[in-house]
Amino acid sequence: MAGVGWRAMLICFGIAAFWFLIFGVGFLHDRRLFKNAIFLVLTLMFAGLGLVFTVAAINQDAGRFLVVAILVAIPVAIAVLAVFLVINGVTMLRRERRRLSNLLSLLAGLGIIGFVIFSVLVQTIGWQPLAVLRSVLLGILTYISFLFLCFLVYAFVYSRVRSSRKVDFVVVLGSGVIGSRVPPLLASRLDRARQVYERALRKGRSPLIVTSGGQGPGEDLPESHAMAAYLVEHGVPDDQILREDKSTTTWENLTFSRDLMVELRPKYRCLIVTNNFHAFRAALTARKAKVNGQVIGSPTARYYWPTATIREFVAILASHPYLNGAICLAIAAVSIIPNL
Repeated sequence: MAGVGWRAMLICFGIAAFWFLIFGVGFLHDRRLFKNAIFLVLTLMFAGLGLVFTVAAINQDAGRFLVVAILVAIPVAIAVLAVFLVINGVTMLRRERRRLSNLLSLLAGLGIIGFVIFSVLVQTIGWQPLAVLRSVLLGILTYISFLFLCFLVYAFVYSRVRSSRKVDFVVVLGSGVIGSRVPPLLASRLDRARQVYERALRKGRSPLIVTSGGQGPGEDLPESHAMAAYLVEHGVPDDQILREDKSTTTWENLTFSRDLMVELRPKYRCLIVTNNFHAFRAALTARKAKVNGQVIGSPTARYYWPTATIREFVAILASHPYLNGAICLAIAAVSIIPNL
Protein backbone atom coordinates (compact mmCIF):
# COMPACT_ATOMS: atom_id res chain seq x y z
CA MET A 1 0.00 0.00 0.00
CA ALA A 2 2.87 2.37 0.84
CA GLY A 3 4.37 1.80 -2.60
CA VAL A 4 1.05 2.70 -4.24
CA GLY A 5 0.90 5.85 -2.12
CA TRP A 6 4.36 7.00 -3.19
CA ARG A 7 3.56 6.34 -6.84
CA ALA A 8 0.30 8.29 -6.56
CA MET A 9 2.21 11.10 -4.85
CA LEU A 10 4.76 11.27 -7.67
CA ILE A 11 2.01 11.26 -10.30
CA CYS A 12 0.13 14.11 -8.57
CA PHE A 13 3.24 16.21 -8.08
CA GLY A 14 4.23 15.53 -11.70
CA ILE A 15 0.84 16.75 -12.93
CA ALA A 16 1.11 19.77 -10.61
CA ALA A 17 4.55 20.56 -12.07
CA PHE A 18 3.12 20.32 -15.59
CA TRP A 19 0.31 22.79 -14.83
CA PHE A 20 2.73 25.09 -13.01
CA LEU A 21 4.96 25.15 -16.09
CA ILE A 22 1.98 26.05 -18.28
CA PHE A 23 0.95 28.69 -15.75
CA GLY A 24 4.47 30.15 -15.63
CA VAL A 25 4.71 30.44 -19.42
CA GLY A 26 1.30 32.10 -19.63
CA PHE A 27 2.02 34.43 -16.71
CA LEU A 28 5.32 35.62 -18.18
CA HIS A 29 3.73 36.10 -21.61
CA ASP A 30 0.77 38.11 -20.31
CA ARG A 31 -0.58 37.89 -16.80
CA ARG A 32 -3.86 39.49 -17.88
CA LEU A 33 -5.40 36.16 -18.95
CA PHE A 34 -8.11 34.22 -17.14
CA LYS A 35 -6.66 30.90 -18.26
CA ASN A 36 -3.69 31.66 -16.00
CA ALA A 37 -6.14 31.46 -13.09
CA ILE A 38 -7.30 28.00 -14.17
CA PHE A 39 -3.73 26.72 -14.58
CA LEU A 40 -2.75 28.06 -11.15
CA VAL A 41 -5.69 26.43 -9.36
CA LEU A 42 -5.06 23.11 -11.14
CA THR A 43 -1.46 23.35 -9.92
CA LEU A 44 -2.60 23.91 -6.34
CA MET A 45 -5.22 21.15 -6.48
CA PHE A 46 -2.81 18.47 -7.70
CA ALA A 47 -0.08 19.67 -5.36
CA GLY A 48 -2.57 19.40 -2.48
CA LEU A 49 -3.59 15.92 -3.58
CA GLY A 50 0.09 14.98 -3.78
CA LEU A 51 0.54 16.23 -0.23
CA VAL A 52 -2.34 14.03 0.96
CA PHE A 53 -0.75 10.96 -0.68
CA THR A 54 2.60 11.90 0.87
CA VAL A 55 1.11 11.99 4.35
CA ALA A 56 -0.72 8.71 3.70
CA ALA A 57 2.48 7.02 2.46
CA ILE A 58 4.35 8.10 5.58
CA ASN A 59 1.54 7.27 8.02
CA GLN A 60 -1.72 5.69 6.91
CA ASP A 61 -3.63 6.77 10.03
CA ALA A 62 -2.52 10.37 9.54
CA GLY A 63 -3.52 10.14 5.89
CA ARG A 64 -6.99 8.87 6.78
CA PHE A 65 -7.40 11.62 9.37
CA LEU A 66 -6.38 14.26 6.82
CA VAL A 67 -8.90 12.94 4.25
CA VAL A 68 -11.69 12.88 6.82
CA ALA A 69 -10.77 16.39 7.98
CA ILE A 70 -11.00 17.66 4.39
CA LEU A 71 -14.32 15.93 3.79
CA VAL A 72 -15.74 17.43 6.99
CA ALA A 73 -14.29 20.86 6.29
CA ILE A 74 -15.98 21.18 2.89
CA PRO A 75 -19.64 21.18 4.08
CA VAL A 76 -18.70 23.24 7.15
CA ALA A 77 -17.02 25.83 4.92
CA ILE A 78 -20.07 25.93 2.63
CA ALA A 79 -22.37 26.48 5.62
CA VAL A 80 -20.16 29.23 7.04
CA LEU A 81 -19.95 30.86 3.61
CA ALA A 82 -23.73 30.84 3.19
CA VAL A 83 -24.28 32.46 6.60
CA PHE A 84 -21.55 35.03 5.96
CA LEU A 85 -23.01 35.98 2.59
CA VAL A 86 -26.50 36.43 4.05
CA ILE A 87 -25.15 38.62 6.87
CA ASN A 88 -23.10 40.64 4.41
CA GLY A 89 -26.14 41.01 2.16
CA VAL A 90 -28.15 42.43 5.04
CA THR A 91 -25.31 44.87 5.75
CA MET A 92 -25.32 45.94 2.12
CA LEU A 93 -29.06 46.58 2.30
CA ARG A 94 -28.53 48.84 5.28
CA ARG A 95 -25.58 50.81 3.91
CA GLU A 96 -26.04 50.91 0.13
CA ARG A 97 -28.81 51.58 -2.37
CA ARG A 98 -31.28 48.74 -2.93
CA ARG A 99 -30.43 47.63 -6.42
CA LEU A 100 -29.76 44.17 -7.83
CA SER A 101 -25.98 44.57 -7.99
CA ASN A 102 -25.92 45.27 -4.24
CA LEU A 103 -28.01 42.19 -3.45
CA LEU A 104 -25.65 39.62 -4.95
CA SER A 105 -24.08 38.39 -1.71
CA LEU A 106 -27.52 38.00 -0.12
CA LEU A 107 -28.86 36.15 -3.17
CA ALA A 108 -25.78 33.90 -3.29
CA GLY A 109 -26.11 33.01 0.39
CA LEU A 110 -29.83 32.30 0.08
CA GLY A 111 -29.13 30.29 -3.08
CA ILE A 112 -26.67 28.02 -1.24
CA ILE A 113 -29.15 27.48 1.59
CA GLY A 114 -31.97 26.86 -0.89
CA PHE A 115 -29.96 24.25 -2.80
CA VAL A 116 -29.10 22.39 0.42
CA ILE A 117 -32.79 22.32 1.43
CA PHE A 118 -33.76 21.19 -2.08
CA SER A 119 -31.18 18.37 -1.96
CA VAL A 120 -32.52 17.14 1.37
CA LEU A 121 -36.09 17.17 0.00
CA VAL A 122 -35.01 15.23 -3.09
CA GLN A 123 -33.41 12.58 -0.88
CA THR A 124 -36.59 12.39 1.19
CA ILE A 125 -39.07 12.27 -1.70
CA GLY A 126 -36.97 10.03 -3.95
CA TRP A 127 -38.66 11.13 -7.20
CA GLN A 128 -36.33 10.49 -10.15
CA PRO A 129 -37.00 13.68 -12.17
CA LEU A 130 -36.12 15.80 -9.13
CA ALA A 131 -32.99 13.72 -8.59
CA VAL A 132 -31.94 14.38 -12.19
CA LEU A 133 -32.61 18.09 -11.76
CA ARG A 134 -30.49 18.12 -8.62
CA SER A 135 -27.70 16.32 -10.49
CA VAL A 136 -27.84 18.95 -13.27
CA LEU A 137 -27.78 21.82 -10.79
CA LEU A 138 -24.96 20.26 -8.80
CA GLY A 139 -22.84 19.83 -11.93
CA ILE A 140 -23.39 23.40 -13.10
CA LEU A 141 -22.81 24.82 -9.61
CA THR A 142 -19.60 22.79 -9.30
CA TYR A 143 -18.35 24.22 -12.61
CA ILE A 144 -19.24 27.78 -11.62
CA SER A 145 -17.73 27.30 -8.15
CA PHE A 146 -14.48 26.08 -9.71
CA LEU A 147 -14.31 29.15 -11.94
CA PHE A 148 -15.10 31.39 -8.96
CA LEU A 149 -12.28 29.77 -6.97
CA CYS A 150 -9.94 30.37 -9.90
CA PHE A 151 -11.05 33.99 -10.03
CA LEU A 152 -10.53 34.54 -6.29
CA VAL A 153 -7.11 32.88 -6.12
CA TYR A 154 -5.71 34.58 -9.20
CA ALA A 155 -7.20 37.97 -8.37
CA PHE A 156 -5.34 37.72 -5.04
CA VAL A 157 -2.10 36.78 -6.80
CA TYR A 158 -2.47 39.39 -9.55
CA SER A 159 -3.10 42.21 -7.07
CA ARG A 160 0.14 41.41 -5.25
CA VAL A 161 2.45 41.32 -8.25
CA ARG A 162 4.00 44.74 -8.55
CA SER A 163 5.23 46.14 -11.82
CA SER A 164 8.66 47.76 -11.61
CA ARG A 165 8.53 49.09 -15.16
CA LYS A 166 8.78 52.81 -15.77
CA VAL A 167 5.40 54.20 -16.79
CA ASP A 168 4.48 57.32 -18.73
CA PHE A 169 0.88 57.57 -17.50
CA VAL A 170 -1.19 56.64 -14.46
CA VAL A 171 -4.80 56.06 -15.53
CA VAL A 172 -7.52 56.35 -12.86
CA LEU A 173 -10.83 54.72 -13.77
CA GLY A 174 -13.94 56.65 -12.75
CA SER A 175 -16.71 55.15 -10.63
CA GLY A 176 -19.25 57.95 -10.27
CA VAL A 177 -19.42 61.20 -8.31
CA ILE A 178 -22.19 62.64 -6.16
CA GLY A 179 -22.99 66.02 -7.65
CA SER A 180 -19.42 67.25 -7.85
CA ARG A 181 -18.18 65.42 -4.74
CA VAL A 182 -15.79 62.48 -4.97
CA PRO A 183 -17.18 59.60 -2.84
CA PRO A 184 -14.92 57.36 -0.69
CA LEU A 185 -14.77 54.53 -3.26
CA LEU A 186 -13.39 56.85 -5.94
CA ALA A 187 -11.25 58.77 -3.46
CA SER A 188 -9.37 55.57 -2.62
CA ARG A 189 -8.47 55.17 -6.31
CA LEU A 190 -7.28 58.75 -6.55
CA ASP A 191 -5.23 58.44 -3.35
CA ARG A 192 -3.59 55.30 -4.72
CA ALA A 193 -2.80 57.05 -8.00
CA ARG A 194 -1.33 59.99 -6.11
CA GLN A 195 0.92 57.62 -4.16
CA VAL A 196 2.16 56.06 -7.40
CA TYR A 197 2.73 59.52 -8.89
CA GLU A 198 4.65 60.79 -5.85
CA ARG A 199 6.78 57.64 -5.70
CA ALA A 200 7.67 58.14 -9.38
CA LEU A 201 8.65 61.75 -8.69
CA ARG A 202 11.05 60.62 -5.96
CA LYS A 203 12.69 58.35 -8.54
CA GLY A 204 13.12 61.24 -10.96
CA ARG A 205 10.19 60.39 -13.20
CA SER A 206 7.16 62.54 -14.05
CA PRO A 207 4.22 60.46 -15.35
CA LEU A 208 1.00 62.19 -16.26
CA ILE A 209 -2.19 61.22 -14.47
CA VAL A 210 -5.21 60.48 -16.67
CA THR A 211 -8.54 60.87 -14.90
CA SER A 212 -11.13 58.94 -16.89
CA GLY A 213 -14.89 59.33 -16.68
CA GLY A 214 -17.71 61.21 -18.40
CA GLN A 215 -20.80 62.83 -16.92
CA GLY A 216 -23.63 60.57 -15.80
CA PRO A 217 -27.08 61.01 -14.24
CA GLY A 218 -27.03 63.02 -11.02
CA GLU A 219 -23.56 64.38 -11.69
CA ASP A 220 -22.95 68.14 -11.95
CA LEU A 221 -19.84 67.72 -14.08
CA PRO A 222 -17.85 64.94 -15.75
CA GLU A 223 -16.26 62.50 -13.31
CA SER A 224 -12.81 63.20 -14.71
CA HIS A 225 -13.10 66.90 -13.82
CA ALA A 226 -14.18 66.17 -10.25
CA MET A 227 -11.35 63.63 -9.98
CA ALA A 228 -8.83 66.15 -11.26
CA ALA A 229 -10.06 68.76 -8.77
CA TYR A 230 -9.60 66.25 -5.95
CA LEU A 231 -6.03 65.52 -7.04
CA VAL A 232 -5.20 69.24 -7.31
CA GLU A 233 -6.58 69.79 -3.79
CA HIS A 234 -4.20 67.07 -2.59
CA GLY A 235 -1.10 68.55 -4.15
CA VAL A 236 -0.92 67.26 -7.72
CA PRO A 237 -0.12 70.06 -10.22
CA ASP A 238 -2.98 70.71 -12.61
CA ASP A 239 -0.69 70.56 -15.64
CA GLN A 240 0.20 66.96 -14.74
CA ILE A 241 -3.39 65.80 -15.18
CA LEU A 242 -5.16 64.79 -18.38
CA ARG A 243 -8.97 64.64 -18.35
CA GLU A 244 -10.77 61.99 -20.39
CA ASP A 245 -14.37 63.14 -20.04
CA LYS A 246 -16.39 61.16 -22.60
CA SER A 247 -16.44 57.58 -21.27
CA THR A 248 -19.37 55.89 -19.55
CA THR A 249 -18.07 52.29 -19.17
CA THR A 250 -14.82 50.58 -18.18
CA TRP A 251 -14.25 49.68 -21.83
CA GLU A 252 -14.62 53.33 -22.86
CA ASN A 253 -12.47 54.44 -19.90
CA LEU A 254 -9.65 52.33 -21.25
CA THR A 255 -10.06 52.84 -24.99
CA PHE A 256 -10.53 56.62 -24.77
CA SER A 257 -7.62 56.92 -22.34
CA ARG A 258 -5.52 54.78 -24.68
CA ASP A 259 -6.24 57.19 -27.53
CA LEU A 260 -5.11 60.14 -25.38
CA MET A 261 -1.89 58.38 -24.41
CA VAL A 262 -1.09 57.24 -27.95
CA GLU A 263 -1.55 60.79 -29.21
CA LEU A 264 1.04 62.12 -26.75
CA ARG A 265 3.40 59.15 -26.72
CA PRO A 266 2.82 56.35 -29.27
CA LYS A 267 5.04 53.87 -27.41
CA TYR A 268 3.64 54.60 -23.97
CA ARG A 269 3.49 52.46 -20.86
CA CYS A 270 0.85 53.00 -18.21
CA LEU A 271 -0.40 51.85 -14.84
CA ILE A 272 -4.16 51.61 -14.35
CA VAL A 273 -5.71 52.28 -10.94
CA THR A 274 -9.07 50.97 -9.79
CA ASN A 275 -10.42 49.35 -6.61
CA ASN A 276 -8.96 45.99 -5.57
CA PHE A 277 -12.16 44.04 -6.29
CA HIS A 278 -12.19 45.42 -9.85
CA ALA A 279 -8.48 45.06 -10.64
CA PHE A 280 -8.47 41.64 -12.31
CA ARG A 281 -11.49 42.27 -14.54
CA ALA A 282 -10.07 45.67 -15.46
CA ALA A 283 -6.84 43.90 -16.44
CA LEU A 284 -8.77 41.47 -18.67
CA THR A 285 -10.57 44.41 -20.26
CA ALA A 286 -7.32 46.35 -20.70
CA ARG A 287 -5.83 43.43 -22.60
CA LYS A 288 -8.83 43.27 -24.94
CA ALA A 289 -8.66 47.04 -25.44
CA LYS A 290 -4.94 46.71 -26.31
CA VAL A 291 -3.88 49.05 -23.52
CA ASN A 292 -0.18 48.67 -22.70
CA GLY A 293 -0.42 48.57 -18.94
CA GLN A 294 -1.07 46.55 -15.82
CA VAL A 295 -3.69 47.26 -13.14
CA ILE A 296 -3.30 47.92 -9.42
CA GLY A 297 -6.05 48.09 -6.83
CA SER A 298 -6.90 50.49 -4.04
CA PRO A 299 -8.50 49.50 -0.71
CA THR A 300 -12.26 48.97 -0.46
CA ALA A 301 -14.52 48.90 2.61
CA ARG A 302 -14.66 45.32 3.91
CA TYR A 303 -18.44 45.09 3.92
CA TYR A 304 -18.56 46.12 0.24
CA TRP A 305 -15.94 43.67 -0.99
CA PRO A 306 -17.95 40.37 -1.12
CA THR A 307 -20.83 41.74 -3.20
CA ALA A 308 -18.46 43.68 -5.45
CA THR A 309 -16.32 40.57 -6.00
CA ILE A 310 -19.35 38.46 -6.94
CA ARG A 311 -20.46 41.21 -9.34
CA GLU A 312 -17.04 41.19 -11.00
CA PHE A 313 -17.12 37.42 -11.39
CA VAL A 314 -20.62 37.50 -12.88
CA ALA A 315 -19.42 40.12 -15.37
CA ILE A 316 -16.52 37.86 -16.41
CA LEU A 317 -18.89 34.90 -16.84
CA ALA A 318 -21.24 37.04 -18.91
CA SER A 319 -18.38 38.13 -21.17
CA HIS A 320 -18.08 34.52 -22.49
CA PRO A 321 -21.76 33.51 -22.85
CA TYR A 322 -21.35 30.96 -25.64
CA LEU A 323 -18.43 29.08 -24.08
CA ASN A 324 -19.95 28.93 -20.59
CA GLY A 325 -23.39 28.18 -21.99
CA ALA A 326 -22.05 25.28 -24.06
CA ILE A 327 -20.20 23.82 -21.06
CA CYS A 328 -23.31 24.08 -18.87
CA LEU A 329 -25.39 22.38 -21.56
CA ALA A 330 -22.81 19.60 -21.82
CA ILE A 331 -22.91 19.12 -18.04
CA ALA A 332 -26.70 18.97 -18.15
CA ALA A 333 -26.61 16.43 -21.00
CA VAL A 334 -24.19 14.18 -19.09
CA SER A 335 -26.60 14.21 -16.13
CA ILE A 336 -29.82 13.73 -18.12
CA ILE A 337 -28.95 11.26 -20.91
CA PRO A 338 -28.14 8.25 -18.67
CA ASN A 339 -31.59 8.63 -17.07
CA LEU A 340 -33.59 8.68 -20.32
